[in-house]
Amino acid sequence: MKIAIVGAGAMGSIYAGLMADAGNEVWALDTWAEHIEAIQQNGLRVEGASGDRLVKTVQATTDTSAPGQCDLVIIATKASGVESAAKSLGPMLRDDTLVLTIQNGVGAGERISQHMPADNVLLGVAQGFGASMKGPGHAHHNGMSLIRIGEMQGGSVERSEKVADLWRASGFEAKAFEDINQLIWEKLICNVAYSGPCTVFNRTIGEIMADPHSWQISHTCAQEAFDVAKAKGINITFDDAKTYVANFGSNMPNARPSMLLDHMARRASEIDFINGAIPVEANALGLNAPYNEVISGIVRSREAEF
Repeated sequence: MKIAIVGAGAMGSIYAGLMADAGNEVWALDTWAEHIEAIQQNGLRVEGASGDRLVKTVQATTDTSAPGQCDLVIIATKASGVESAAKSLGPMLRDDTLVLTIQNGVGAGERISQHMPADNVLLGVAQGFGASMKGPGHAHHNGMSLIRIGEMQGGSVERSEKVADLWRASGFEAKAFEDINQLIWEKLICNVAYSGPCTVFNRTIGEIMADPHSWQISHTCAQEAFDVAKAKGINITFDDAKTYVANFGSNMPNARPSMLLDHMARRASEIDFINGAIPVEANALGLNAPYNEVISGIVRSREAEF
């Protein structure tokens, strides 16, 4: 299969390396010129839970017209880069090209479908990777738990299952789901519990949970997201948001969410698509989300100083 990975950062590089190593024609596209040049010259090294391999068959470029038409395009940018990525896809698309977007937060599918038919958009949720870049041409990941895939508009899993087969053949755990939006919102509820609060307090997940004051803020952020999801008619599979995010957090007490890592590196985060998305969604439904609004305001204020 011919695949383009748009956004070859840590996660995108893992996808590209393992899919190319499985025999697919894979193009890695990114604006980080040094990274692209390293892959072109030396290959792409992927290290971690999947082993340690140097993949020399990945074709890397900064030019979105270079790959030509593809069978599958995977958008693996940060959430803030989705729209610009979607605008660049034209040369890679046929009428039947599928576009799979895998980001934190909500709204990626809607932003993509402004530039192509929503019928060909699939949504994905990645779980348990803990990916980072060791340097140009060198990605590392601590795990590779599961890739969940589904049609943006829900329903049949036939196409999603074929894409999941591709992931499984490349060494990933992957499943197709009829209702991917349920999974996106369940992940978002956990993200809002820890991403913004850990960043504001500069704490690991376990440290947030151990302090009653920050934990109150954390699980209330999650409750606000849960209330919005229920009001939207999302089929959430649990009834107690606090218990749900506590169970999630207890499995990774030493983790620092990517938003906190971004701030430690003085990079802009995905705040607008995680905690910042909850007040927007709440207001549209006549609800309020004051905890997420305040947390988002603090994070944005700090980012303005970067």
